[in-house]
Amino acid sequence: DEVYMDKKQININASKAVLLNDADNIVIAINNMEAYQHLDDFDITLDSPILSGQKIARLDIAKDSPIYKYGTIIGFADTDLLKGQVLTNSNVVFKEFGREHEYCSKYVPTRFVNSSSERTFSGFKRSDGRVGTRNFIAVVSTVNCSATVVHEIASYFTPEKLTNYPNVDGVAAFSHSTGCGMELSGEPMNLLNRTLGGYISHPNVASSLVVGLGCERCQVGGLFSHQGLSENENLKTLVMQENGGTTATIKEGIKIVEGMLEKANGIFREEVPLSNLMVGLQCGGSDAFSSISANPSLGKAVDILVSHGGTAILSETPEIYGVENTLTARAVNSSVAEKLLDRVNWWKNVYAVGRDVQINGIVSPGNQKGGLANILEKSLGSAMKGGTTGLMEVYNYADRINEKGFVFMDTPGFDPVSATGQIAGGANLIAFTTGRGSCFGAKPTPSIKLATNSSLYKKMYEDMDINCGLVIDGDKDIEEMGKIIFEEFISFASGKKTKSEILNLGRHEFAPWQIGITG
Repeated sequence: DEVYMDKKQININASKAVLLNDADNIVIAINNMEAYQHLDDFDITLDSPILSGQKIARLDIAKDSPIYKYGTIIGFADTDLLKGQVLTNSNVVFKEFGREHEYCSKYVPTRFVNSSSERTFSGFKRSDGRVGTRNFIAVVSTVNCSATVVHEIASYFTPEKLTNYPNVDGVAAFSHSTGCGMELSGEPMNLLNRTLGGYISHPNVASSLVVGLGCERCQVGGLFSHQGLSENENLKTLVMQENGGTTATIKEGIKIVEGMLEKANGIFREEVPLSNLMVGLQCGGSDAFSSISANPSLGKAVDILVSHGGTAILSETPEIYGVENTLTARAVNSSVAEKLLDRVNWWKNVYAVGRDVQINGIVSPGNQKGGLANILEKSLGSAMKGGTTGLMEVYNYADRINEKGFVFMDTPGFDPVSATGQIAGGANLIAFTTGRGSCFGAKPTPSIKLATNSSLYKKMYEDMDINCGLVIDGDKDIEEMGKIIFEEFISFASGKKTKSEILNLGRHEFAPWQIGITG
């Protein structure tokens, strides 16, 4: 029942379109084609021009009948559709339909590799037992009012000033747009505290400096109390109103960070089991090839990682809507399944009611141009990133992740906000698939970009790390591509720079989820 294309089913390289599942009543265009072109493999004549990634009716489809992709419903026919007709979001209707939840019915215990075969990577051991893939010093603001100060402190430490500290990956500022004018208690403040605390004590961070203004609602003391933090040689604080204002705080902050650098530089990479790797799974700027190449290939890499005892975090709750039943079926127990369904229902019935957001049907213009009709079709591809192993736990946004294996974290679909939650939870690597070409970085965690098609990989080579378009080109199958991605996990975790790191991206992408009101 895996929603992966059977590589024996079709030679992609020899066809202009692909049938993903025998139960499908559509095929997917591999190339741009003109109207009236005949597809010999399917005895189809196109009724109009088509872009690569778009859908073609494989046979006549009656009005209101379901449209199947990978054997899964992705929408309903807006009118009687004819064989050869090009399908878009204009003639594929999104609407609710019943889905059976068979909790735990497809859960299979993970088959771990023998200890003698377990792979390792070269990482930074931390005192709490976790392992970093990078070695940063973090400068964190409790409130937007100290945002300029933390950026000024961090920007002082240019690459030239850090040449004597080769084991330090950089000094990174983490500022945000809230921290005051918000609810003083309750989940919005708890969420912010979890997020800030997750970055302050992240395994990719050797030391942290936390800077507050002094009168904000998210007080340094309240944050530390909530997160069980206390000042020590690796964790210092400054409050601007107590320290004499902007200039004085910047000067003192620079002095504090200078004192942290020598110790951070004394930490060296060591070989550690791959079970210490925690990968956050992201997709952005998705297209129809996401579900054919990059996402299922990443899913295969995740399965290998989990077999070595590692952890993978699927998120973006609006982007599993419509296929959440496939995940509850993989849950280790009914409690985990219920947690996932509770989060989806909260989005549908509380948070997003009456709002023009993608969980209610319409995906972004870029997704539409890339061949995705609605959120059901997008979710089908998005969930593939999580592979096929058991769903071991479901976490709230920015919760500390302690469970090994495949887990889920409730986040929005907006990539910076979603990745921020995953990193706060402990992700020390991000794997990010894109079909349209997302440019994203996520300090202090390296972000690997996986292109769904070769055209994108070549056009945006400066931003893309891995070309999953080799699957579309017929040069690699899903299994082979998954192994390539897995090996790159190890390389990037061990210090190889991602394209986003080379471009110094990630300085402004720290974006805690703001779920409360601004008062």
